[in-house]
Amino acid sequence: MTIKKIKKTAFFFHIAFVLFLCSCFGMSMDIELRQNGSGTLSLEYRISKSLDSLGKLDGNERWNTIPVGRSDFERTISRLPDIKLVSFSSKEDQKDVIISAKLEFSSIKGLLAFIDAGGQRSSFSGDARSGSLVLTLSEGSQNIDADLLKLIENVSSSYSVKMGMSFPGDGTLSILDNNGRALEAPKRDKKVSCSFPLYSILSSANGINAELKW
Repeated sequence: MTIKKIKKTAFFFHIAFVLFLCSCFGMSMDIELRQNGSGTLSLEYRISKSLDSLGKLDGNERWNTIPVGRSDFERTISRLPDIKLVSFSSKEDQKDVIISAKLEFSSIKGLLAFIDAGGQRSSFSGDARSGSLVLTLSEGSQNIDADLLKLIENVSSSYSVKMGMSFPGDGTLSILDNNGRALEAPKRDKKVSCSFPLYSILSSANGINAELKW
């Protein structure tokens, strides 16, 4: 096999990996924080039926990187003492399997243990009455192949990532890159939210971070 063919083969294996983990996926997350640090987390996932047809839903941890089936949620939550599953449902439209779940957490620590189990994509300081929470939506990459970017753009065009948070009092949401530069004007209210096309997150060169303060 020539070097050119080897590179081409490696490129398409990389494409398959990225598409499988990321691009057939949309997510909406809404957090409601109470004064004592407890609250609710509402999630909605939109997953391409191509994943369902491959049998990757409903509890196959060998494939899933996040909980999507009921058994995934139950298995994950059974290891976390500060969060519980309140409701779960799934339905289909012409393109996607749509999964909705609502969870209750008794502490911010419990919330972060669920949404960032590895502890690598979030940081928290302060307490429930006055705190700062940073969530990394994209770590950024400077060396994404142009052909790969184009393919990801085509297949992820109908998916987005949405996030909202309600505070006991007034709060702010700032969207920053890895250098601390603002990517959009801060939002200030008792509830703030942001929404990004999935492609903009996957293709980000300088990272995308959501900083929530209250």
